[in-house]
Amino acid sequence: MDTTMPAAGARVAIEVSGLASLIGLLKERGYQVVGPTVREGAVTYDEIEKLEDLPVGWGDEQSAGRYRLKRRKDAALFGYVLGPQGWKRYLHTPEMRMLEGAREGETFKILRPVPAAAKYAFLGVRACELAAIERQDRILLGDRYLDADYRGRRQGALIIAVSCTQAGGTCFCTSMGTGPKVEKGFDIALTELTGPERHILVGEAGTQAGAELLAALEHRPASAEEVGAAEAAVAQAAAGIQHTLDTAGLKEALYESFDHPRWDKVAARCLSCANCTLVCPTCFCTTVEDGSSVAGRDAQRRRKWDSCFTENFSYIHGGSVRLSVKARYRQWLTHKLAYWIDQFGALGCVGCGRCITWCPGRIDITEEVAAIRGAEPAAAGKE
Repeated sequence: MDTTMPAAGARVAIEVSGLASLIGLLKERGYQVVGPTVREGAVTYDEIEKLEDLPVGWGDEQSAGRYRLKRRKDAALFGYVLGPQGWKRYLHTPEMRMLEGAREGETFKILRPVPAAAKYAFLGVRACELAAIERQDRILLGDRYLDADYRGRRQGALIIAVSCTQAGGTCFCTSMGTGPKVEKGFDIALTELTGPERHILVGEAGTQAGAELLAALEHRPASAEEVGAAEAAVAQAAAGIQHTLDTAGLKEALYESFDHPRWDKVAARCLSCANCTLVCPTCFCTTVEDGSSVAGRDAQRRRKWDSCFTENFSYIHGGSVRLSVKARYRQWLTHKLAYWIDQFGALGCVGCGRCITWCPGRIDITEEVAAIRGAEPAAAGKE
């Protein structure tokens, strides 16, 4: 085994024990390691203390409105596809205290919390999730209004990505150009190879920090056969993806379909539960809530995740501007696949398929888009 610095773009082979060493090394360097683990019947992201915390030997089955874990025949560490959570849980948190006030005599002192300075190491980030983080970077760091809390969490984050080697039941990343192969945005990229005679990780450094970490681990140059096997496994995953979404001219097609009859059909199935926006790795909508103690001695302002599927989200003085489920679903899909391009220069969907899997109404965004594009829009009329 070698411990020299890998050359730029060089592939190295790491034993499973090397990944255990990496987790320990990251913790020694002050990182909070967050990665996949099994909780309450699903793969979720949580703090990882040791290799055994990973979903060893677990896979998943996903379809519209259905998710099940299943035991694999091997001891794969990353043999699942995706769970319900995205990394925005740690970067763009579900709840954040914006400010608080406390009464001091006859005055009321306002205190602003110091922005977070977290030091995360994200382990097991998929290609579509890297694309989602890139989208949120554009919105929360690269737009007019900087999110200081997001910046504090994002700047300290180290990303260890993993390419997918099997297709998900609801994903369509190939249509969105976001996977399944990890291409950019990582410190270290891994591809897991399992079999009766080997269980290794083929790794590559994407940054100087990643190269230094790999150099600290026992590794060896990956053979041409191992590199080929890794690429073939990813290609097999890409070939196995069944869902597709045609993005050519999609923005214009949606703008021209405001009164399409399909909106009524999908609204009859939609529960307006907001599951799709909560599991979506790119959605960023929030609301602000103020509260105070009964005695009036202290008060807080908090920012919380919200959804365009809630009636109050579009409340303007006098009432909501999107009273119907039809209007709210249309807003979500059209924003994701059309308005987002005008606002931020990219689609707001990365093809992870979570909105399909976790929709209790079994609504499939790829089916809805295909239906809208495949039929003549109805005549304009009121909802």
